[in-house]
Amino acid sequence: MIKNFVEELQWRGMIHDTMPGAEDHLMETMRSAYVGFDPTADSLHIGNLVPIMLLAHYQRCGHKPFALVGGATGMIGDPSGKSSERNLLDEKTLRHNQEAIKKQLAHFLDFESDVPNSAELVNNYDWMKEFSFLEFIRDVGKHITVNYMMAKDSVKNRISSESTDGMSFTEFTYQLVQGYDFLHLYRENNCSIQMGGSDQWGNITTGTELIRRIAQGKGYAITCPLITKSDGSKFGKSEGGNVWLDANRTSPYKFYQYWLNSSDEDAEKYIKIFTFLTEKEINTILKEHQEDPGFRMLQKRLAEEITTMVHSKEDFENAVKASKILFSKTFKDDIVTLDEKTFFDVFEGVKQAEISKSDFDDGIDMIGALSALTNFLNSNGDARRALKENAIAVNKVKVKEDYKLSEEDLLNGKYIILSRGKKTNFILKVI
Repeated sequence: MIKNFVEELQWRGMIHDTMPGAEDHLMETMRSAYVGFDPTADSLHIGNLVPIMLLAHYQRCGHKPFALVGGATGMIGDPSGKSSERNLLDEKTLRHNQEAIKKQLAHFLDFESDVPNSAELVNNYDWMKEFSFLEFIRDVGKHITVNYMMAKDSVKNRISSESTDGMSFTEFTYQLVQGYDFLHLYRENNCSIQMGGSDQWGNITTGTELIRRIAQGKGYAITCPLITKSDGSKFGKSEGGNVWLDANRTSPYKFYQYWLNSSDEDAEKYIKIFTFLTEKEINTILKEHQEDPGFRMLQKRLAEEITTMVHSKEDFENAVKASKILFSKTFKDDIVTLDEKTFFDVFEGVKQAEISKSDFDDGIDMIGALSALTNFLNSNGDARRALKENAIAVNKVKVKEDYKLSEEDLLNGKYIILSRGKKTNFILKVI
């Protein structure tokens, strides 16, 4: 059964622009649509989640989604929203990245079942690699004027007087290559809709123009808004750079924390865009959140839904445990269950000192551990005072001046957490 895709996007705040007639076109029968993904890395990041969710909702509404990996366009670079050109990739790297991206998309899209609207992954390199330059300018280039291409914002912005770099011919032709993708998928896969971020409107409409002029057909564009944060900072970035979907690049703990730390205003927007919760479910969560904003019900549910979807239920549960670990009554038992990456994510920014195993085995008293050996505290005097005030803990357990560090204190065989008060921590690593 076909559901109203445009209506679904509208209440979620996921529509920026649609071509006239797109909604009626979608309500008539099952339609195919595609979204392009840049394969320059072997992982997508949360900036890609909006187009991924577009395809996921599209499939759930009864339509057929195509994910296009831009192997050919990835070798060029897209001028829209970019101030400089990309690095160009070789074919082996592109194929590796394509497989990694498909695995991530499979968390959201059904590629496997034999239903008519199962998702498909395509790579534009497959149909562009045999296309000679002369054939391309003869069969495609002659249908689009330079005036038409120059009128696009993505081109105008790059060749304006404010841009010192200008724009290469390679990048200038990008919209023709992307436009040809749409024409190719229209002819070969009956794909009549392209979706993307609002900055892609110019490139998408070049495709609809080629479909009209070369295939005498009708293509449609649907774009979603570019996500912004209420404080003006860039969505999808943390202090360490991109927030990736790959657990090796961004741990599930840091991924979870990113969503958990959303402001109320952002979380209210994100829960509609980045989850499959219904309008009724979201309204109930918002009502509960407004009754007790301090509990952060909204952020917790958002972080749960999206961490479980991108990673797994188990990764979500471990991320919650890691988030509470500093205040856990069973700290030592809990901390050893974390993998090393998550361990360092929990203690991000915490200073460290290393001591040799032989020095450690000779026995280390607390004064030395706190000052001379680590510089955690400024002096032996500071260390004594803190110990007398009962402010020092080893692995979150309070200790006195006569305590000696031993093998039993080592977490995972090499770490000890020293703390002064509740918030100041230090990592001692035995090597």
